Amino acid sequence: MNAPTPITGWRAKLGFLVPPGTPTVEREMPRLAPRGVSTHFGRLVARGPVGTWNSLQQRAASHVEHIDLCVEMLASVGPAAIVLAHTATSYFLGREAEAQLLARLSSQYGVPVISALGSVVAACERLNVRRVAVATAYDEALTRHGTATLGSYGLEVVQARWLEQVRSIFDETAERVYGLARAADRPEADAVFISGVGLPTLEVVGALESDLGKPVFSSATAMMWNALRIAGVRDPVPGYGRLLADPELR
Repeated sequence: MNAPTPITGWRAKLGFLVPPGTPTVEREMPRLAPRGVSTHFGRLVARGPVGTWNSLQQRAASHVEHIDLCVEMLASVGPAAIVLAHTATSYFLGREAEAQLLARLSSQYGVPVISALGSVVAACERLNVRRVAVATAYDEALTRHGTATLGSYGLEVVQARWLEQVRSIFDETAERVYGLARAADRPEADAVFISGVGLPTLEVVGALESDLGKPVFSSATAMMWNALRIAGVRDPVPGYGRLLADPELR
């Protein structure tokens, strides 16, 4: 007799709004979801090239222009939270504009709408992190813009490093991501943050935290942590750093 098919989502459903060409979020979020938590995905609207600050501004503007319809469609599955799963759109918006947008969407559609970057900031607060080292797969201009945005939240970026010669961040190797984060770290940093939901990070976050002896989190692990916190799901998710492994942090 075949075993019954597990029913997912009976504890919580989590929604993620993903940039059009990004496959990473849909691979990584189910790996982080505890038993009984289902993950659901919608696509943001944007066209054109990716990878530079100039192209990002155009794409992020398109994300924001069409975001109401995207949220409305994803809200139809009844999620406990919807995550704007694109850190760089937050860099484009800036702190104040993002806060206004997320508050309006949350009120209008009756579901908490949060962002990957807002989740990183919340994680830093929960971990008492004030000085952070940043690793990205962006170009230099976008990385600098991102560090300025983090500074607007009161975080001191002690160093930022970005990957060189990136063809596709979605195909980057664990070796390259691990090396980038180690290069970004500094003794004075309280934590290391790997920015960008498209960059595969789950293979290396736990090892980096063990090797560096300090919290390490990525856009991916931070946004799942925050979504689970909002949903009231406190199961430990081991292997991906203290942020997800320690239920007391939720």
